[in-house]
Amino acid sequence: MNAPYDGERGKNPPGGPSPEGYSGIDELFSEVPPDQARRRQDASPQPGDAFAHLYRDQDHHPDPQQPPHPRTGPEEPGPRHEDDTFPLLPPIPSAAPEAASGPAEAVEERDLVDEPPEKPTGKPSGGKAAGLLRSSAVMAAGTMVSRLTGFVRSALIVVALGAALLGDTYQIAITLPTMLYILTVGGGLNSVFVPQLVRAMKNDADGGEAYANRLLTLVTVILGGLTVASFLAAPLLVRLMSVDIASNRAANDVAVTFVRFCMPSIFFMGIHVVMGQILNARGRFGAMMWTPVLNNIVIIFTVALFLGVYGAADTSGMQVDTIPPEGVRLLGAGTLLGLVVQALAMIPYLRATGFRIRPRFDWKGQGLGKAMKLAKWTILFVLANQAGVIVVSQLSTAAGETALAEGGHNGTGFIAYSNAQLIWNMPQAIITVSVMAALLPRLSRSAHDGDTGAVRDDISHGLRNSAVAIVPIAFGFLALGVPMCTFIYGSAGTEGARNMGFMLMAFGIGLIPFSIQYVVLRAFYAYEDTRTPFYNTVIVAAVNAAASALCFLLLPARWAVIGMAAAYGLAYIIGVGVAWRRLRAKLDGDLDGAHVVRTYARLAGASLPATLTAGAAAYGIMHALGSGYLGSLTALLGGGVVLAVVFVAAARRMRIAELNAMVGMVRARLGR
Repeated sequence: MNAPYDGERGKNPPGGPSPEGYSGIDELFSEVPPDQARRRQDASPQPGDAFAHLYRDQDHHPDPQQPPHPRTGPEEPGPRHEDDTFPLLPPIPSAAPEAASGPAEAVEERDLVDEPPEKPTGKPSGGKAAGLLRSSAVMAAGTMVSRLTGFVRSALIVVALGAALLGDTYQIAITLPTMLYILTVGGGLNSVFVPQLVRAMKNDADGGEAYANRLLTLVTVILGGLTVASFLAAPLLVRLMSVDIASNRAANDVAVTFVRFCMPSIFFMGIHVVMGQILNARGRFGAMMWTPVLNNIVIIFTVALFLGVYGAADTSGMQVDTIPPEGVRLLGAGTLLGLVVQALAMIPYLRATGFRIRPRFDWKGQGLGKAMKLAKWTILFVLANQAGVIVVSQLSTAAGETALAEGGHNGTGFIAYSNAQLIWNMPQAIITVSVMAALLPRLSRSAHDGDTGAVRDDISHGLRNSAVAIVPIAFGFLALGVPMCTFIYGSAGTEGARNMGFMLMAFGIGLIPFSIQYVVLRAFYAYEDTRTPFYNTVIVAAVNAAASALCFLLLPARWAVIGMAAAYGLAYIIGVGVAWRRLRAKLDGDLDGAHVVRTYARLAGASLPATLTAGAAAYGIMHALGSGYLGSLTALLGGGVVLAVVFVAAARRMRIAELNAMVGMVRARLGR
């Protein structure tokens, strides 16, 4: 979901909302200093298209088999850049797709890029807007389906292995490959090589194909060696993640077997990401959002086979010393197969763009060195972040074992923490990450041109547009965390699921600073400044580790990991304060801060009564119907409706312009 841009006062897109749908915009602009308002207006397109600020300079459709060429479309108002051959930016995912002629599955790959320019009319084209909205819906649907199937996968794993020590061994096994991949290659790929790929497409005669093949070859070689080394070092890696598991012979044997099956996924994970970034740079965004669904389907099928043969953990009583070796191998092989299928599924998409995979070992003097130097700080950034993960892994497995041994409490260890965090992170992945994935190439160009006004405006829009959904959802986790988790994970045991719900509530509000920090750090990456995010993450990781250790030492074992979840948000509150000050200094003291803070404050003010009423409704329903499937589902639906209705009513009365614009646009489109 993405809150649209305000647009110019007094103007509305064709077929768009009436001026009443944009109530509050005049008031909002009246509170912005005149010189700042003029700069924002100069940097924005004049028509009032709700999505205009994200799609300016996009009036051409590049041939993916040729380097981008100068635009031939009509001249647009606003500042022009020297590199007007810059490739298309992706559409922003929308939670409200426009009515299409067929189901989402029937949308072709060509629908995942912008429509060709239409005849100049002096105002936004309805057909072009429809194409953008349709493309946005396809991408948002891919991310949503991926996350939902991920929930099904995680819930089935909890059912099969339980929420205690056996579940922790599998969780560590699937966490380690991701950690090692991000530590070595992933961090640099995600934030350093994307701008380099875009620039290669713009500047190289072959549209960046040779550079992309060199990068793909280099990553393949690095990850191949890393896979072999990590496979051999599996026992050491298990001890790194949890001394408690490594000290338990049965648990260690199971964990090491899981890890050795999962470690080759590092290789296929990296290949998938590189191929996805190449497609992103070429304006194709659907594959990277839809192929993870295949991974989840394979693992779901594997776990279903496991359940069919061995049954659920709560009925079979399966533990680390009773799980059959064949069962461990089945789950391990299925987990690896899922990543293999996910990576190989990218190849047809690459071929459809005209890209041909050819190994290239001529790395020297081809620009990869500069990218590697930039990636150095990003790798250190990830190292600091993953150090915090290791601390939480060690402490949460120990706390979970103590809580189980002393009081028989399930759902208080590492797998419970990870599953609660999976739910908590979903809005970030669908909303904030999607918004900034679209804006990162644009930010890179603006930063390269020294246009601090454009950088400021895009960061401001990214923060405010994502906040329209992030803020109420963060508060919603406080109200609905328990019924949400008992509904998703209740089949593994009501007590364990309820404890996960408490963890989700503890994570709750931390989603807001977590989302803000993600947006702010993209600005540093746009300036090719990877050192500042590293130092910022060191601060966050240190606070998280220290606060988690205090929770482990001071709180009862049952509540220790719940405290660690709250500590995660506290660490990001501090991190946001540091990052904001540094970015404000980089942009000459102008970050549109008053506008951003006012939006977040109003959204929080509207969310508070919604949270109280929704929480009361959910509690009453579960008290009457119980914490089973029916009671949890009814409480979740009833509380969710109350949350949405009260929040929207309060936000409309508070005249929150971003929400009013979004609601007006949706109402206008639904009324057509």
